[in-house]
Amino acid sequence: MLEIRRNCEWCDRDLPPDAVDARICSYECTYCASCVENVLHNVCPTCGGGFVPRPIRPRTSSKHGVNTGLDKHPASTERVHSRWSRDDVNEISQRLRAVPPGLR
Repeated sequence: MLEIRRNCEWCDRDLPPDAVDARICSYECTYCASCVENVLHNVCPTCGGGFVPRPIRPRTSSKHGVNTGLDKHPASTERVHSRWSRDDVNEISQRLRAVPPGLR
């Protein structure tokens, strides 16, 4: 199950569980859409993969007897920050942004 991280790892903007502009990579690195487009150029600085919209976990379970909502599985409360420098991000995004994520 996804952690549902609470912030953009680059600009530290809040990304609540229902944020429609949250983006994640296959390792669940989490950034806002603006940083993915304008800083990272759709290249994750950790894995080199691309980003997709983060799914929105329902607030409560929609099925009787199934515990699947945020009320039973809350989002993370820990803030996560990128360990990469601007130079690191620029290097990997320059190298990979012209290559479609599926071909990296």
